[in-house]
Formats: sequence, structure tokens, C-alpha cells
Amino acid sequence: MPRPRPGERPTGPWPPEGWADGFKKTLLEDIIPMIDSNFRTLADQKHRAMAGLSMGGMQTRVITLANPEMFSDVGMFSGGSISMEDVNKAPGFKEKIKLLFISYGSREIENGKTRFGGDPKADTDALKAAGMNTHFYVSQFTAHEWQSWRRGLHEFAQLLFKE
Repeated sequence: MPRPRPGERPTGPWPPEGWADGFKKTLLEDIIPMIDSNFRTLADQKHRAMAGLSMGGMQTRVITLANPEMFSDVGMFSGGSISMEDVNKAPGFKEKIKLLFISYGSREIENGKTRFGGDPKADTDALKAAGMNTHFYVSQFTAHEWQSWRRGLHEFAQLLFKE
């Protein structure tokens, strides 16, 4: 699919193939190694999480599905969903990811609205039924906004790195 010109929206499925490749390369090859070499981290998959909100949640989805050997916990806040089909196409994801947390504001999903990747509640429930540790959180009376994401992060942070 050709790249759209500046100001044009891409046509076809969203997100387009390869749209997060630049950030993924920078994160995996530059940012994580720099953090692990300059700060007192536990520099392994078991002690590394990735989370993002909105488009960052979609980047989290793409990067963690492709690299489950790098992350143990995944949080997506108003940023799509991960389906059983996604997991089946991502070798090692089901086995290596200890926590998958999906969060939305209630006004984002009311009246049956779905987001990128399908119905986030149904996807999360299907993965839980398949044996994954999944959590679906809804921030009441909020939309695609900071209050939703603050509340979601509060819930997610309490679940991280449980041994």
C-alpha cells in the first residue's frame, strides 16, 4: 500500500502494515539497552512491562505481539485489543506474557462501540478462557481522556510483577 501524502489519511485497514516499525526498532535497539546500561534495572523479560495509551496502546500491541521474549506484562489503555487470533499468530505470546491488561473509559465502549482489533471485552474474556492472565477494566463515566488512563494505570500498576 502506498504511503499517504502529508495531511492525507491512509486508505485500507488501520493500522497499516509496518506503521510502528520505526518506533519498535528505536525502543528495542536503543531505548531499552540505554536504560538497562545506565539504571539499576532487572534487565530481563521477567522484569519488563510495556504499556501505552491510545496510539501508544496500539504500538504496545504490535511490539509485544512480535516480541514476547522482551516483555512479561502488557497494558493497553484505550488502544485496541488483542484477540485469540492475534495470540495464535504470535509464537510464545501466550506462554511468556504473565499479564495482559486492557482498559477503556465507559463512554468509549458504550452502546456496543468497538475499537481497533474488535470487541476488547470479548477478546479479553476469550484469552482468559484460554488460560491467559487477563484483566479488563472500565473507568466509569469517562471517555478517551486522561482520567480514564489515570484510573487504568492505577489498576494496572497493582497487578505488575506478581511472582
